[in-house]
Amino acid sequence: MARMKLRKLEDYLQGVDGFEQPKILLEQYPTPPHIAACMAHHMQSQHEDIEGKLVGDLGCGCGMLSIASTLLGAQLTVGFELDGDAVDTFRGNVVEMELPNVDCVRADVLQLIGSKWEKSFDTVLMNPPFGTKHNAGMDMRFLEVALRLANRAVYSLHKTSTRAYIQKKAQEWGARGSVVAELRYNIDASYKFHKQKSRDIEVDFWRFEIGKE
Repeated sequence: MARMKLRKLEDYLQGVDGFEQPKILLEQYPTPPHIAACMAHHMQSQHEDIEGKLVGDLGCGCGMLSIASTLLGAQLTVGFELDGDAVDTFRGNVVEMELPNVDCVRADVLQLIGSKWEKSFDTVLMNPPFGTKHNAGMDMRFLEVALRLANRAVYSLHKTSTRAYIQKKAQEWGARGSVVAELRYNIDASYKFHKQKSRDIEVDFWRFEIGKE
């Protein structure tokens, strides 16, 4: 299972149920199966950051990244999600796909600093709110929490326009950040304020190494 090919992983992830009614206040954009598969596959094939590891998924939504990690052999994956509807969908996906060693905790990610989860994970991955509109800076607050929870590495998606700022903040927080890939993230027209059917956002896929500035 841990050596699952990229295409097969993506095929599995196509079966993950998403948000029934996305909540605009929480910036609930699902992580597309293709992007989730590429992220998880890179994390394992290039850095061995999943197989046999303890993995945390912040703002996990319906579980796309958590399930990808589990399919690639994580010892245990724990997702954290504030929205109860998303937690229910996450757990339903796990039951339907008969996956072991994966769970979802209903929690506010921003409250995890100072909790029992600090330094509990080898790897933390996330597709945080991009910090747009009323959520300004939210992605950076998620990143700060992630760096406190991980012992080894953090993987995250951030808008390309914020690259220089993220590099600077990561160093301040004791981590060395590098852009693994540049993506065009397609957001479906889930909300009324999206005029066109879908739109692309330029996004960086980051790896942050803990304890190396």
